[in-house]
Amino acid sequence: MTGKLANPGPLGLAGFAFTTWMLSMINAGWFDARSLGMVIALAMAYGGTAQLVAGVLEYPRGNTFGTVAFFSYGAFWWSFALFAHYFGSAVPAAFVGWYLFMWGIFTFYMWIATFRINRALQLVFLFLWLTFVVLAVGTWTHSALTQAGGYLGLITALLAFYASAADVVNPAFGRDILPLHPYSPESSQKTARRSAS
Repeated sequence: MTGKLANPGPLGLAGFAFTTWMLSMINAGWFDARSLGMVIALAMAYGGTAQLVAGVLEYPRGNTFGTVAFFSYGAFWWSFALFAHYFGSAVPAAFVGWYLFMWGIFTFYMWIATFRINRALQLVFLFLWLTFVVLAVGTWTHSALTQAGGYLGLITALLAFYASAADVVNPAFGRDILPLHPYSPESSQKTARRSAS
């Protein structure tokens, strides 16, 4: 035992990516609502529970962003599963739109924080923010924007899979096979100096 803590980030990102991909295939129109049962099961087991576990494991590492992100999106998937299985038919579409929009607001300020983490997470949270907003507007207007939100969700899932894979593959090889482009204070200072001159 080295005493080194494992990185729970790839687990949380994979749970998020997998579940987002499956739901987004339905939103994009590739499959109909009869496929939702598989998404609900996945939302409880992987998208929900695995992300909650990842969020708890980020806490002793002192990672506020990881704790808040994984615990929140794990709770999102649990709330989605409960809603879809038990309460969906009784909730007005306009209220569902607000649910999605508020997740968009949360995702927006989480996206701002990613500018000090790495480029890969910036893209994940940018596309997730757009996904929530477009799905919210699509729900409010009963328009094809829901399908567009599905495609944005598919892009989000692919980006999250990439970030998860990078956090597993790069340490295994001891070098950047899949670059994440981490934030560097030095490069920011150089950019600021160039802008000022």
